[in-house]
Amino acid sequence: MPKHRVSMDIGGTFTDVIDFNDETGRYSAGKASTTPRDLTEGVFDGLAQVLDSVPDIAFLVHGTTQGLNAFLQRRGEKVLLLATAGVGDVYQIARGHRTRLYDVHYRKPTPLVKRSDTVELTGRLRYDGSERTALVEDEIRAAARRYREEGFGAIAVALLFSYLNPAHELAVERVLREELGDEVQITLSHRVAREWREYERTSSAVLDAYTGPIVRRYLENLEAKLADRGLGVPLHVMQSSGGIISADSARTMTLQTLLSGPVGGAMGSVALARRLGKPNLIGIDMGGTSFDISLVIEGQPDVSNEAELEGFPILMSVVNIHTIGAGGGSLAYHEAGGLRVGPESAGADPGPACYGRGGTQATVTDANLVLGRVDPTWFAGGTMELVPDLARRAVAELGATFGLDTVQMAEGICDVANAKMAQAIRNITVDRGIEPREFSLVAFGGAGPMHAVFIARELEIGEVVIPPDPGAFSAWGMLETEVRRDFSQSFYGTLAAADRAEVARILEGMEVEARAALVADGIEAASIRVTFALDMRYVAQEYTLTVGIDGDAFPDQETFADAAAKRFDAAHLSRFGHANAGAPVEIVTLRATAFGEMPRPEPVPLEAAAGADYPFETRQIVFGKAEHATPVIRRDALRPGMVVEGPAVILEQTATTVLPPGTRATLEPFGSLIVQVGKEN
Repeated sequence: MPKHRVSMDIGGTFTDVIDFNDETGRYSAGKASTTPRDLTEGVFDGLAQVLDSVPDIAFLVHGTTQGLNAFLQRRGEKVLLLATAGVGDVYQIARGHRTRLYDVHYRKPTPLVKRSDTVELTGRLRYDGSERTALVEDEIRAAARRYREEGFGAIAVALLFSYLNPAHELAVERVLREELGDEVQITLSHRVAREWREYERTSSAVLDAYTGPIVRRYLENLEAKLADRGLGVPLHVMQSSGGIISADSARTMTLQTLLSGPVGGAMGSVALARRLGKPNLIGIDMGGTSFDISLVIEGQPDVSNEAELEGFPILMSVVNIHTIGAGGGSLAYHEAGGLRVGPESAGADPGPACYGRGGTQATVTDANLVLGRVDPTWFAGGTMELVPDLARRAVAELGATFGLDTVQMAEGICDVANAKMAQAIRNITVDRGIEPREFSLVAFGGAGPMHAVFIARELEIGEVVIPPDPGAFSAWGMLETEVRRDFSQSFYGTLAAADRAEVARILEGMEVEARAALVADGIEAASIRVTFALDMRYVAQEYTLTVGIDGDAFPDQETFADAAAKRFDAAHLSRFGHANAGAPVEIVTLRATAFGEMPRPEPVPLEAAAGADYPFETRQIVFGKAEHATPVIRRDALRPGMVVEGPAVILEQTATTVLPPGTRATLEPFGSLIVQVGKEN
């Protein structure tokens, strides 16, 4: 019988694979170079490191950046946009950027669809969803002919008020299918987001059409190759919301996969919170180019109902991830009399100077190597050997511009990078009224454990958690989540006037749809649960807060309105530090989220240490501009019960953990390092 649960996460440089063996209760990690020309090659290289045979896989989940990369590199499909006559400029006009109102350098992002590629259709609905003007089929057929003749790769349909009544969009799709067949990507805005705000819904539909064919072709290619190798179970795909769906569903809901790679780490933090009994965590994922931050609050991921990607709004549930340009490959340089680190990166090629591939500018990795915090002979688990002399030369050249010696410059680079990353964490905690000192810091990614303690000290955080295989933690998180589908429906009106029976009727309909969607994804009915929420705001406000509700808790109209208003007041107070109790509240959107429980890995605890000693080497490593005789330890030599006092460096296949003086680390039974940060000596 198949016995392996496997997850795969494709990054810009490496493809990470995590395998959990149900028989042994142990995890193993594989890391292979990402193969941009055909990503499946890197996937199978990684799989080969952790298991002998694809038919042994009992469950397989995949995080893909195909859609995101296509968007970032602007290599998506050419999209034909069909809009309601008279409002064809909605997508081009977009919205002003309120936070950049007085920024003379601000430029709106270039639309993914040219105005000349927007076709206006005569049919129109009224504000209540009733038909005002009928569609003209000849116009739709003319659009289909243009699609064929001008080399378009996808169609987005975004008609007025389709979130209330999808009849016109469905009719357009029917005619287009008659003309173009079933293989053409046709995105209907009401399927992507059944919510108001015309521009945001149109933008979401365009993004889905722009990236959809690329994601669909990739998934079909991967599924075919897995089937050829004997895979006997469905492939699942990570969603931006933190849940997973079957690849069959992902091919029709490609927008949901846009941020699936980074979200794996956020959901790993949620699983870690559950396992360690630590409900409030800040996850930091530091790789070669970027630094991603996510939050776990009271054991739950920080999820929003909309996101923005390079200025383009997206209406969908997404785990909030704040990203800045800071990583091991971030370039250090002199600017305006000061030291800057990032956001520019040396990338994988040529990479940092120490890679020996032609890079000459100092990076964060070069600085850590100069300080002795990186083992040049065992970088990336021994897959690369670094050149220390090249790192010293690059750092020394930069130091000369500041009048600093090589070691001083190297520590300066790390200090600036750490301060930059700490400030990014403040931006999503302190700026939202969240006190980071009340959280533990979870560090992962190839470079995260190297900088975690220094970042924690900047923020006065007392504890750092380093999970096993931190470089592959995002892949690990994908094994710990559930199947998830999100549904929404605009419902506008004051809370006091809202008919509880009507709200209940709509939510019940959404629940039926949600449960059917999960059953279609192979989830047993008994394993499905559905939660409900309302998007609410004070009357005359622009933005909303999502407040969870339990339909059984509001037995009558008065109880419903009063209890929902109190929950909204509490949410407003928590989010913004104030509330206006008694002020009229209005509902904007109804939401239903279905979860399908999946069997989770049940790992076997590590065997406790028989003694307190562990093998190590001693090297001279710089902390606080002074060399310290520092133990260098292999992580697989540590057992629960052992204590590591800083300074120390802990090496493993996917990352290096740096413990400066004043720290103390222990290993918990399932393999996570718990670091007490202490004070800098």
